[in-house]
Amino acid sequence: MSNLTDPSTPGYTLTPEEAAATAEISIQLASAYPSFDDPALLRDLPRLAASLPPGTQRFLREFQLSDRRGHAVIRGHVFDQDRIGPTPEHWRGRSRPGPEFPEELLLMLYGALLGEPFGWATQQNGHLVHDIFPIRQHENDQLGMGSAELLTWHTEDAFHPYRSDYLILGALRNPDSVPTTVGELDLSSLSADDIGILFEPRFHIAPDESHLPKNNTITSDEEAARFATIQRMIDERPLVPLLYGSRLDPYMRLDPYFTSVPEDDTDARRAYDALFKVVDAGMREVVADEGDVLFIDNHRAVHGRLPFRARYDGTDRWLKRVCVTADLRRSREMRATTETRLLG
Repeated sequence: MSNLTDPSTPGYTLTPEEAAATAEISIQLASAYPSFDDPALLRDLPRLAASLPPGTQRFLREFQLSDRRGHAVIRGHVFDQDRIGPTPEHWRGRSRPGPEFPEELLLMLYGALLGEPFGWATQQNGHLVHDIFPIRQHENDQLGMGSAELLTWHTEDAFHPYRSDYLILGALRNPDSVPTTVGELDLSSLSADDIGILFEPRFHIAPDESHLPKNNTITSDEEAARFATIQRMIDERPLVPLLYGSRLDPYMRLDPYFTSVPEDDTDARRAYDALFKVVDAGMREVVADEGDVLFIDNHRAVHGRLPFRARYDGTDRWLKRVCVTADLRRSREMRATTETRLLG
C-alpha cells in the first residue's frame, strides 16, 4: 500500500486483475525480446503498450493532455522481490538485462504511451533504463546514487536543449519510504518584471555530474568522444532562460545546484532568487513505495529526494528511471543514426 505524503497527487490504483495482467505482459515480453534496446522492441513498443489495461492507458492520456499537473502515480504493480533479488552495489559490471528486466520493460511500455523512451550516451554507459540506488562512494554527491545529502530539486537534465518531456520512476523497493520531493510553479507569487526577465537567456545551467566522464566507463577514443558536447557546454557556458512557453502559464527549466547568474546582472539575480523561493516553498513529498510508478512532467515539475541512511546490504531503495521525449526527431543531430535512442 502506498504511503503518499502529499494526498493531492493524482493517482490510479490497479485492481488485482489489472496488476496481474500487467505483470503477465511484462513477463511475456521479457521472454520475447533480448534487451531493452533491441531494435525490434523499440519498433514494437506502441503496439505492445496498447495491451496494457485500458484504465492505465486512459489515466496517462488524461495526465498528458491536461498539461496541468506536474506529477502522477500508478500504484499496485506486482514486482516479484524473489525474482528481482537484492539491491545491487553498483550499476557498473551488472549483467544486462538482469532479473528485473520485466519491470524495465513495463516502464518502456509506459514511456511509449507518453512518447518515445530515449537515453544518453553520457549517462550510465548508455543504458536506456537507469538504476537509482545508493552507492557507497557517492553517498554525499548530487546524484541519484547519493543518500546522505539532500538531492536538490531540479528539472531532469535542465542544462540540455533535448531534455526529457517526461520522467518515469518505478519503485522496485523502498522499505524506508524515502520521499521523492516534487515542486510546481505558483506564478501568482512572481512580479511581471521578474517573469519577463526569467523568459530571457540570462542564466547558465551546467551539466550535472552524472554526465561527466568520471561517472561513466570509458575504454576507447570513440566512447570519450561522446562527452564532447557536454564539455563544450561547460566551456562555452551558454546563457538560457529559466521559463518558457506561455507567459500566462509557463514551463520551467531549473537546477539550482548547477545554475549561476552573471555577477553584473543584478536584475537576473533578483528574479532568480524570487523564483527559487517560490518553487522551494511549494515542495511536496511523494513516497513511491514498492509497486508504485511515478510520472513527472519535466516541463511542469522539479523533483529531488530527501536524505536517508543507506545500509548497503541488498535491501536499500531501488528505483528504475526512463526518460521520454514527445518528439524523437528534434534530437536527430545528437543521435548517431535514426534508429538509435541514445543522445551524445
